[in-house]
Formats: sequence, C-alpha cells, structure tokens
Amino acid sequence: MSQDTLASRTNTSLSTLGDVKKTSSRKGLAFWMAFIAVLASLFLSVLDLCAVPTALPTIVADLQGGDQYIWVGSAYALSSTAVLLLCGRMADIFGRRPVMLTSITIFALGSALAGASQSMSMLVAARVVQGLGGGCIYAMTQIITSDLVPLAERAAYQSALVMVYALAAGIGPFIGAVFSEKASWRWLFYLNLPLTGLAFALVAIFLRVNTPGGAVLTKLSRMDWIGNGLIAAGSSLTLIGLVWGGVHYPWNSAHVLGPLISGVVLMAAFFFYEYMLFGRSTSEGKTGNNTSSATLPFVATFLHGFVSIAIIYYMPVFFQACMGASAIRSSVDTLPISVVMTPFAMFCGITIKVTQKYRPMNYLGWTLSAVGVGLLTLLRPDSSTAKWAGFQFIAAAGTGINYASTLFPILAPLPVARNAAAVAFFAFCRSFAQTWGIAMAGVILQNRLSSTLPAAFVSLFPGDVDLAFAAVPVIRTLDESLRAEVQLAFADSLSIVWKVMIGVCGAGFLTVLLLKEVPMTTHMDERFALEKGEKIADEEKGQVATA
Repeated sequence: MSQDTLASRTNTSLSTLGDVKKTSSRKGLAFWMAFIAVLASLFLSVLDLCAVPTALPTIVADLQGGDQYIWVGSAYALSSTAVLLLCGRMADIFGRRPVMLTSITIFALGSALAGASQSMSMLVAARVVQGLGGGCIYAMTQIITSDLVPLAERAAYQSALVMVYALAAGIGPFIGAVFSEKASWRWLFYLNLPLTGLAFALVAIFLRVNTPGGAVLTKLSRMDWIGNGLIAAGSSLTLIGLVWGGVHYPWNSAHVLGPLISGVVLMAAFFFYEYMLFGRSTSEGKTGNNTSSATLPFVATFLHGFVSIAIIYYMPVFFQACMGASAIRSSVDTLPISVVMTPFAMFCGITIKVTQKYRPMNYLGWTLSAVGVGLLTLLRPDSSTAKWAGFQFIAAAGTGINYASTLFPILAPLPVARNAAAVAFFAFCRSFAQTWGIAMAGVILQNRLSSTLPAAFVSLFPGDVDLAFAAVPVIRTLDESLRAEVQLAFADSLSIVWKVMIGVCGAGFLTVLLLKEVPMTTHMDERFALEKGEKIADEEKGQVATA
C-alpha cells in the first residue's frame, strides 16, 4: 500500500472535519437530475444481468457452445465481483463522474462485442468486459448516492435504488425471452447501446460533482495495487472453483479444490495485509477499536446475499421441476418476489428515515426472511397458488427490507470520508455471497437428489451430471407415475435447501443482536458533493420555495 494510505490514517479525522458539511433536506433540480442519472445507470446494468439467463438456451444453440454455457453468466459475475474494491478506490482518487462514465463506456463496449459474437469463446470474453463495466456501475450508484444524500436521509433514496433494481429484475427475463424467441438474441445486447448512450448523456450532463485535481501518474501512485490485486485474484480463483464444482468437475477434484484453496489463501493474505500491516483496509473493515461493530454488518450483507440469491435462483427450479412450468411460465410464477421487494424496501426506507434507527428494520427483515424460507419447506407439487404465492410474498418481504437496511449499520460508525471504500466492500460482499449462495444451495440440492430420485430416472443420465438442472427438461417427458416420484423428490430436496437458509437467516438475526445503534450522520463529504454552482442554484430554489 502506498504512503498515501498510511498518511490518511493520521489525517482522517482532520480531513473529515474540513470536508463535511451539515446539509438541508431540501433538494433542487440539480440533485434530482443527478439522482435520475444514477438510477438510469443502475437500471442498465441490472436489466442485462437478469435478461441473459432466459435467452441462454437460444444463445447456446445458435453458437453451438453447450460445454461453455455456464461461463456466459459466470464470466460476468467473476469480472464484476473482482473489480468492485478497485472501483471504490478509483472513485476516491479520480472522482465519481470520470469513473462512472468510464464504467458505462466499458459496459457499452462489452455489449457491442457480445452482440457481434460469432463463437461462445468470443461471447464469454465479451461478458468479461461487460462485467467490468457493470460491476463498477453497481458500486458507483451506491457510492454516488452516499455522496448526494447524508446517511440520516438516505433510507428513502436507498429504497429508490432497490425499486429500480427490482423493476429491472422483473422485466429482464421477459425481455430476454421476447428477443430470443421473436427476434434475435443479439438484440438483447444491442439494446444496451442506446440505453448506455442515454445513461452516459445523463451522467455527463447532470452529474456535476466535485472531482479531485492532480496529475494522473500521481493519482495512480496512490492506488493500493497489492491489496486490490490480492482480493481480485483471490475472489476470481474462488469463483472459478465454485463455477466448476459439480458442473465441469467433481467437487473433490483438483480442478475444483486447487482454485478454491488458492483463492481462500489469497483472500486471507489480503485481509492480513490490509488489517494487520496497515490497520486500515481497502474494505474499511475497522472503525476505531470496535472491530466487531465494523465487521458484523459486512457479515450480515454476505448472509443476505446468500439467502436472497438462493430464493431467486431456486424458486424457478421448483416451478419447473415440481409443477412442470416452462422457463417463461416460471418467471411469471416468481413475480411475487420482484413485485413484493419494492414496496417493502420503500417501507423500510421511510421507517428508518422517520425513526432514525436501523436495527428494528434489520430485525424485521431477518425475521420475515426466516419465516418465509421456513414456509417454503412446506411446498409440494400439489401446493395451491395461494400457498406458493403467499410463501414467496413473506420471504420476499424480508429480503426486500434487508436490501434497503443492511447498508446503514456499515456506514453509521464511519466518517463520511471513508464511504466510498466501505460501500464498494458492501457491494463486493453481496456479489461474492451470491455466487456462494448459488453454488452451496446447488451442492445441497444435488446431494439430496442423488439419494431421493428413483433409480430408473437417475439411470437416464451420466454419473457425473448435475441433476439439479440437467434433469429438469426431461421431467415433463416421463410417464405419469415416474414423473410424480421425481417431482416429489425435487420438492423434498429443495425443502432441505430452505431449511439451511433458515439457519443462515438465524445467523443474520444474531449479527443484529450484537450490533449497537449508532446515530446516523447528517453530514456529507464535500469533496464529492454537487459542484458549487449547482449547489447554490439548488439552495436558491429551496429558499424561493420556502418564501
């Protein structure tokens, strides 16, 4: 780490006092246009992420790359996760606006390459480029929102981010299905080009925030290249092991254990390097001497990402395997998840803003999540619509609340000057947890299916195949008696997944018990606030409105 990092430890409190300012809750046109630019950028990245899986079968068939299908999604997840912490530090050194504009440009480049791909290898490479841009876009939306709004007022705006995320996640699968079936899957990626153009224009015109000065080489010398290199390499290797495990290679093979062990070692080295050698991390995991108060919210964020992705990823498996739904029909049946998350995230935001307390909402979120996934264990192939819709409603209500609530205990103990790095690590924890959630739930499901599926059905597949997904398209072709046995086996196996998620929710609840309620600051980091002219204009409009 550079000398800048060491110096910042001694100067943080002084610089923070000079760089923060108590702000009014009144917002003007410049603020709202800047916030709309942020929301448009978030919508862009989430829409692509959620639309591609629906179109994946068509893409694989067209490019004849069935052996590489898993990398179309995994390449994006890998690169977007690896770049998150680097993005946070770059935002501090180079400024929010240049990093956001660069991220949108990289995402557009990846989209153009993906649409023009003539092979699966080219598409996977394009998805890596897309992930670099998309990961930074996601992190920057959180960071810029933290700059524009003080923590005491941020709950409502955090809810708006969740609303846009849920909207994009809700319509993404339909857009993917329409383009793949009615037009061409290539337009799924080409659609991003006008959207990136719009997002770029909004950010360039309206996101007029302060940008640090200085020479480029000087700024580059301030980057924590060793720390970011360790976490990028460690997370990438870990994700590769998780992606390969149970799909390309057995979990106990060297191809899986090698990357997993190497990744864990490198990530441990990252934390040792950052925490022990320098006392201040890229993740901002320490605040004063109260390490637990700083660490527990990140643990809760990881646990929430683990549970939420398991619900989103494996509820469609239930509908397709146990109820015979098509891919498109299953996306309709899981609409309660995306529809319910938004109002409960908004409820959470309003409640936190009014009460100025975040622990009660975290308690409620984990409680509803635990009850919701507990009820999911009761689902069977003959469950009524009221049951599967109602159970999803409760689980989605809990995860929706926690989508909006988990950031506040992270930022409340921190000086505002450390927001960017903390928010970037928050995004990293959630993204990294989602890959773990998909993989670990898949392992549980696969192991249970191996012992519960009828032998007559298992004999239809090679011994090393991942039954959790490979078996689903075959179920509808079976005779009625065998199909009923297989559907019941899937329902039983998925119930084990949900039981494990109850324990994860319990661990999340425990993290809140161990937290202290810290007053939320009413100040912002003036280094990255709206430019002076924009702020004056907003304040004048606010005074006129008051008069």
